[in-house]
Amino acid sequence: MANVPFSIALWLITFLACFTSSWAGQFKDSRNNITFLVLADWGGIPIWPYFSPFEYAVARQMGKVASRHNAEFVLALGDNFYEQGVTSVDDPRFRETYERVFHMPSLQVPWYVVGGNHDHYGNISAQVAYSKVSSRWKFPDLYHSHVFDIPNTGKKVAVILVDTVVLCGLTDDKTTGSNLPGPVSHSAAEEQWEWLEKQLELLSTADYLIVAGHYPVWSIAEHGPTAHLVSRLLPLLEKYNVTAYLSGHDHNLQHIKQGNSSVEYFVIGSADVVDPSRKHADIIPPSWLKFMDDNIASLGGFARVTASSESMKLTFITGLMGKEVYSVEMYPRAKQSKP
Repeated sequence: MANVPFSIALWLITFLACFTSSWAGQFKDSRNNITFLVLADWGGIPIWPYFSPFEYAVARQMGKVASRHNAEFVLALGDNFYEQGVTSVDDPRFRETYERVFHMPSLQVPWYVVGGNHDHYGNISAQVAYSKVSSRWKFPDLYHSHVFDIPNTGKKVAVILVDTVVLCGLTDDKTTGSNLPGPVSHSAAEEQWEWLEKQLELLSTADYLIVAGHYPVWSIAEHGPTAHLVSRLLPLLEKYNVTAYLSGHDHNLQHIKQGNSSVEYFVIGSADVVDPSRKHADIIPPSWLKFMDDNIASLGGFARVTASSESMKLTFITGLMGKEVYSVEMYPRAKQSKP
């Protein structure tokens, strides 16, 4: 470059920059899918260094996967801060457990957040308020919904995030899903149930319709299925032909599907610790359990979801070397006409 006149060198640099920018823009505009990541139960530990080895490993692999697949957002499904949530919007746990751990450039995308039982132990309103502090922390209310376009297809992915603690009650780590006390405020729970059905009606024409919350509908692990959700949420998922229900709470990766149902159930709760319990294995027919990763040596896990006009693929990925351990493909739903 030393022998090239400065004006020519500047022209070449400008040309290459414009070409690269144009090519990158064309590449992005030519995409025909959308990718996002899902994790739950990722809330670190309440003492220094405020993150667990599992969370650290999962964060590193999420950063790599997000970069490789151009992930556009993250779903964070509760138990965001162990053990007692946060105290205020200025709580250092936001920095120590979240910002400093999930710091990779590829993860500086919107994080759509809901609360878990450990978040409700603390100041859940402070987590909502943190949305005004962090540009990527999207927690506008205890429950909220979002619609995402699949580029260049005219297809849409709709995500409805629910607060299962408001719906079912607050639990401790030893309470099973069948023994939850019920909602603290019945009026607040009924208000959310009403909102949820309206959202399901409103978004009934989405090509992929996802509902997500902290407590599982079905699980064979320590906490097991959530009776309140089986009795009341499950019929709504069936009625509105929901594609999948995503959850955490039990600390492993599971895929469950009822034999007579089109709804896929996923537990994605091993981003901070892995629990090998199969305490409720006899609660469902063996054929319903399609996959489970409860191996502590996996260093936790998360999910990558990629939706196109043809299908939506969910892949479980471990914190250990980012290994893809399981995938399932779902297809555009039969749309329902709006009432």
